[in-house]
Amino acid sequence: MAMKFPRRRFLQLAAGTVALPAVLRSAWAQSYPSKPVRIIVPFPAGNATDIVARLVGQSLSEQLGQTFVIDNRPGAGGNIGAEAVAKSPADGYTLLLISPSAAISHSLSERLTFSVIRDIAPVSCVGIAPFIVALNPSFPAKTLPEFIAYAKANPGKINMASAGNASAGHVTGELFKMMAGVDMLHVPYRSSFLPDLLSGQVQVSFAPISLAIEPVRSGKLLALAVTTATRAEALPDVPTVADSVPGYEASAWYGIGAPKNTPPEIIDRLNSAINTGLADPKMKSRFADLGASINRGSAADFGTLLAQETEKWAKVIKFASIKAG
Repeated sequence: MAMKFPRRRFLQLAAGTVALPAVLRSAWAQSYPSKPVRIIVPFPAGNATDIVARLVGQSLSEQLGQTFVIDNRPGAGGNIGAEAVAKSPADGYTLLLISPSAAISHSLSERLTFSVIRDIAPVSCVGIAPFIVALNPSFPAKTLPEFIAYAKANPGKINMASAGNASAGHVTGELFKMMAGVDMLHVPYRSSFLPDLLSGQVQVSFAPISLAIEPVRSGKLLALAVTTATRAEALPDVPTVADSVPGYEASAWYGIGAPKNTPPEIIDRLNSAINTGLADPKMKSRFADLGASINRGSAADFGTLLAQETEKWAKVIKFASIKAG
């Protein structure tokens, strides 16, 4: 005769069976990290993206008791480093420093075998910084409204420099052209455009604040505006583009991602540690040195930002007929 098994007891046991892996995952997350962690930066050492990664990595090392190694993998507009992370084990030991290039590349990735938006899990927002509409001082316009009026009166005669085709500075400038209704000639550079901007070979650039702020402060460049929705703490007297072009907003933002399917417990642990580090006043000061502001938040917050930025830049790329370089 078969023994009757109370339904309530069966459900209790079944629930315990389901919960067991979660308990094990939680215990695993508590012991994480048990070895060094790599943060891959898909750009060269020494630029703002690299410096942000090093600041975050140092903070994580101090909090979590393991070395966070910065691994620079530049090339292909950030795609080489991003692909390395996308194809790494989803165990929390390989992370990615994500910037706008990821959202831009998504709309140019027909030939790629991966996508940051599809194959990387957001971990945390980190920081945000404006681009500066940086103008050679010899240019006849001295304010953004004057610049727009000049551009409309002289279509195609202003040279707009950027760090390369489909770079963040390029699409930021194309968004301005689209919303302000002006025509400028894009001049992409493989090396730094700054010498030609300083000499007047090119007239304007939507330049990262970390690159342009010292020439602006020394009077070698004129800051017409910043591209963020609000004024930059580093340049409080410089207006926003939106003051003259309502609704305009573009920014260089930074965040941390991990391979898709990384256990949520590990993502939560990393997010908590990153946000704790970002709350340190010393961190705020270091970001301010780059012209950047702290941008704390949950993994979901960062996921929302990625989705919004991907949609925005897809529209600009289509409007401007931008192709992968």
